[in-house]
Amino acid sequence: MHRKVTLFAIIALLPFALLVVGFLMLPLIAMIHDSFLSADGRTYTLEQYITALTSPYYSKGIVNSLKISLYSSVIGMIIAFVVSYSITRMPKKIQNFMITFSNLTSNFSGVPLAFAFIILLGNSGLFTLLFKEWGWNMTDTFSLYSWSGLVLVYVYFQVPLAILLLYPAYSGIHKQWRESAALLGASNLQFWLRIGIPVLLPSIVGTFSILFANAMGAYATAYALVGSNYNLLTIRIGSLIAGDVATQPQLGSALAVILGLMMLGAMWINERLMRRFRRDLQ
Repeated sequence: MHRKVTLFAIIALLPFALLVVGFLMLPLIAMIHDSFLSADGRTYTLEQYITALTSPYYSKGIVNSLKISLYSSVIGMIIAFVVSYSITRMPKKIQNFMITFSNLTSNFSGVPLAFAFIILLGNSGLFTLLFKEWGWNMTDTFSLYSWSGLVLVYVYFQVPLAILLLYPAYSGIHKQWRESAALLGASNLQFWLRIGIPVLLPSIVGTFSILFANAMGAYATAYALVGSNYNLLTIRIGSLIAGDVATQPQLGSALAVILGLMMLGAMWINERLMRRFRRDLQ
């Protein structure tokens, strides 16, 4: 009987295993293999990695991706931290509605999100023209197709995801803790600094790492908004693999491996920090 159950479990998992191997493992192995090939695809070399790490053009793309991921993650975390707490203070029905709304908006990204922002805040967007009628030419101080516009769009799809991840963490802060702290003479600020935020720190660090990886890997939104006019790592990878002029899949594979290593590094740092915070709380 036990063998039959084991055999059934293996057979049931076989389609999933084939899916993982066919759509994740094989492309990953092929990408790593191609990253060590020369431009002609015949000899093995570290030329692609040397070019990716020493060329100012590609180095700038890596730095820009790190900066926009860091900025959008920090801003998104601050907004989500406040909004998540505000949601917990609302009636249960409104809480359920807000979480459902956040769940829907967290999936609104890519080309549709960029198109929506262009309609609203582009050079001929709805709000741009409306503000112009009111006497404020918004394009003099803000451009959707600039660094600040990219950060705004990134923050938009970061905030709902951060809310979904932070909202459950507030259930770990019990009402009795606040009452006990108040009886002992602690102010609301002292409670959050000494009890609330330390309890939430593992969730905050984990959420930040997910937001950072989410922003690092974003491609469709940025490409639909600025095309190849802004130097981001994902856009450079896309142009090297499927460019209109000339393709360099080996160099694109090397940049993709570097991107993957950066994400793994962020996850490793997050794991180390979460272990430390949890150990300090015990």
